Amino acid sequence: MKRNAMRWLCLPLVFAALSVGEASAAAPVATKAVDTEVERLAAGAGGVVGIAAWRLDGKGSRVLFNADASFPMASTYKVPLAGKIFDMVDKGQIRLDTMLDVPQEMMSPSEVIADRFIHSGVSLSVHNLLEVMLTQSDNTATDVLMKAAGGPQAVTAWARAQGVTAMRVDRDTNRLLRDFYGLGEGPLTEAFDKAAKAEPSLLTKGSKPDATFDADPRDTASPAAMATLLTRMFAGKALSPESTKAFTAIMERCRTGAARLPGQMPPGTIVAHKTGTIGGTVNDVGMVSLPDGTGVVIAAYVKTSAAPTADRERAIAEIARTIRDYFLFAN
Repeated sequence: MKRNAMRWLCLPLVFAALSVGEASAAAPVATKAVDTEVERLAAGAGGVVGIAAWRLDGKGSRVLFNADASFPMASTYKVPLAGKIFDMVDKGQIRLDTMLDVPQEMMSPSEVIADRFIHSGVSLSVHNLLEVMLTQSDNTATDVLMKAAGGPQAVTAWARAQGVTAMRVDRDTNRLLRDFYGLGEGPLTEAFDKAAKAEPSLLTKGSKPDATFDADPRDTASPAAMATLLTRMFAGKALSPESTKAFTAIMERCRTGAARLPGQMPPGTIVAHKTGTIGGTVNDVGMVSLPDGTGVVIAAYVKTSAAPTADRERAIAEIARTIRDYFLFAN
């Protein structure tokens, strides 16, 4: 613990020292220093790590590590889905207070809706569905919103319209989980329980790497693509001011991934983020606030890792803090 504390005390001093003097001479050295540290910390994740980060206002350099490689998005795909829904709100195609039915046949394993609303007759507003989708990664809410959005192709098309090409959404959560676990038709929970009785290893499959899944091009993005989309969404370039404010506020209320992007941030740091987890994948993407009022957009992806989830999360947290301090002191 003391060694980690000392390292974090030293990094700001290093970055501050690099920022003194001629900017033209300091910037390349600072970038090399942070790139080297990110690479060192990435080894702790036990898999392939991808990072793309820069200041929201565009000042300074960028931190890129495997930034153009393809990674499974897992639940971070809910970011472009939210963008598509908010765009529909901006165009008057749907309202935040529009009530959408949540039929029993659309229930997917999730912390909120499927777990607590076990009887038929559920309807929720678009705003509430967005809330639980982004803050608690509720899979049922996600699939209801996916249907309202027009399906995965419509979400991908919206991302393309934002100039983001290295991102594709191909399935809703229900179908992705069926494919990952090799499940048949019927209610998802029942299908999983039946399959797990026949093959108990399915009970731990969700936290282990899967070569077939990791090589699947579907539902993937590069860290640079996700960071680009987040930049447009947080900066008000993709959505109206009202929708930008609503999206950002929900992301700031995220209840998952406390040990990831927010894990080692100073007290009072606002982190607006969305996590994703499946198999050998642990992700977190979003924006970290800086004291000067701007923020740093960070897309952190890990794939093919057999390391404990805590190790993958720690690597993301340490990298995020390093990046935050770099942009605070060296830019």
